[in-house]
Amino acid sequence: MLQHQPSLDLAFQALADPARRAMVERLCDGPASVSELAAPFEMSLSAVVQHIAVLEGAGLIRTAKQGRVRTCQVEPQALRGVEGWINERRLLWERRLDRLGDYLKANPDMPKKDHDQ
Repeated sequence: MLQHQPSLDLAFQALADPARRAMVERLCDGPASVSELAAPFEMSLSAVVQHIAVLEGAGLIRTAKQGRVRTCQVEPQALRGVEGWINERRLLWERRLDRLGDYLKANPDMPKKDHDQ
């Protein structure tokens, strides 16, 4: 049965954007300032700040301001939630495919369709 998890929905929406995924990947190496996160992108600092706000709103990162510098860091627990959801589906499909493989091995004389026609 489908489970509705708003935090997971927000995480996947945030990760749907390639720039935000790249920012999260960078933050997996350690904290970075907004300017450091903006460096590889050809977008305004304002646009980068908006992306950061989406990531923070989804709970994937947190930010802290010290003086004039805003530093971002990844929230590992939020990433574990996304990873857990993906792993559950992967395991489900692996089990299904294993059962299919077992069935096909147990029924070798089953007629096969010719898919080349």
